[in-house]
Amino acid sequence: MPAEGFARLAQIISKQGNLTEETKVRVGGADIKESSSNDVNDSNYAVGRIKFWGETIGLHPFKLRMQQAKIAIHGEKYVPATRHDLSSLKQLRPGLAFPLWRGKQKVKNKVIISNLFNHVQTPIEQGWSLRITQTRDFRGGHLTYDSHNGTDYAVPIGTTLLAAAPGKVIKVISEFNRGGLKIYIDHGQGLITCCAHLARSAVKEGDIVMRAQPIAITGYSGLDGLITFPFGIPHTHYNVWLNGVPVDPFPYDDENGKHISLYRAGELPLPHKPEHGRNIDDEFVQSSFNAAAVEEVLDACLTKTTRDKLNTYTDLYQRANHTICEKNYYPTRFPVSRNMYDREYPRRPVLDLPFYPHVFDGIVFSDDI
Repeated sequence: MPAEGFARLAQIISKQGNLTEETKVRVGGADIKESSSNDVNDSNYAVGRIKFWGETIGLHPFKLRMQQAKIAIHGEKYVPATRHDLSSLKQLRPGLAFPLWRGKQKVKNKVIISNLFNHVQTPIEQGWSLRITQTRDFRGGHLTYDSHNGTDYAVPIGTTLLAAAPGKVIKVISEFNRGGLKIYIDHGQGLITCCAHLARSAVKEGDIVMRAQPIAITGYSGLDGLITFPFGIPHTHYNVWLNGVPVDPFPYDDENGKHISLYRAGELPLPHKPEHGRNIDDEFVQSSFNAAAVEEVLDACLTKTTRDKLNTYTDLYQRANHTICEKNYYPTRFPVSRNMYDREYPRRPVLDLPFYPHVFDGIVFSDDI
């Protein structure tokens, strides 16, 4: 890419503020404009212009973000440093990345899946690995990397993100070393989703959200967004946790048999369409927990500051959910693994593709492009 191309890209991104047309959606105490076009750059939100470095990349406040970045780079007690090698460079795909950084779709009306859940992950005790040494996705392919435990929705920065199912927001936090700005939602019956690398949240902890309700604006916040810009693919990292552990929402087979899809549309996700209406499955009932199991996991936590922080939540629902969130993003701090719910919940098809249907009508895998 010639120098003037980089200059133009930087100019466009610096002006990026996002979604285009007039419809306002009131959610979580903030007005967000709904996009009515396929491209989402060069305009403003009703809540104010999205700041590229501060929000899309997530560098604000700078001093705190640099302190958090050191954890990923150097590690700390009970948290190994992130591992990478030359194979990690396969994550850089400028042909896909440049349009998305500019707020443009690469494939018309399709969400690009840039990484899938790895079914043969390397031991997390060795540290989060961006290497590609042992991989297998639900298709039997290799669209993933060693430690990847979610699904990456590669979309233009500034895209409106929706709730994939009805639920309750249980945590909103920004950690530069661990996925930037993240929103965690309890969908009941032991199911939690977490979306990471966001630019701005439109919800707060405690909010009840409906299916397809706007909850955030996408970006690529976090350390990996900063260090791979503009060659890394902007995406929303989407975790699905069932009974407190990461699971693949796509259907797959393993030694324990067949595992059904968690998507309502079947094997592949589709967005919710308003004409589909609501049904009894959209009635949210928050998850219940086993107090003794929660205390056992917490008591064994190796990091005192983490343990003390989680114990400040006197409500069992809050304490359990925050413990699950912390345990999944900092698993090496928690040597004891227990199902903290009141029972073992089965897989059930409840999730939708979390984007507007007039913007995206389905998905495409990046290795098919």
